[in-house]
Amino acid sequence: MAVENLPVLPPISPLPQKPGMVQAIAIMTLVNGILNILYSLSLTGGIVLGTIGVGLLCAPITILPAVLGIFEILYATKILPNPPQPVQPSQTIAILEIVCIIFGNVISVVVGILTLVFYNDPAVRAYFAQINKQPQV
Repeated sequence: MAVENLPVLPPISPLPQKPGMVQAIAIMTLVNGILNILYSLSLTGGIVLGTIGVGLLCAPITILPAVLGIFEILYATKILPNPPQPVQPSQTIAILEIVCIIFGNVISVVVGILTLVFYNDPAVRAYFAQINKQPQV
């Protein structure tokens, strides 16, 4: 079998080095997602038990941090692995984390602000641009 008949593939660019801020975004988002789910469940349980069941009418409003927590966990699991899945920086999730101040969740506000600050770093922007142009296998 002749080696010269094999097709020549273009060189695959190496994976970009993940900046520490991207890793911090992923970890903070994952932990905050878990905390949002637990916070939402405890808030809902407290309202329902505190009002002897009448608070079930308010339960859909208190479930909103749990939905945000699920989205946070899904997003973090996309950027945590090595190699990461192509994903854009999610400023929407960071803004919704800040909006969680309505529910009294201060930790989520801090995480949202730090995430927005980290997204504006040039190294983080370059990293997300590079992972989004990687060819899919």
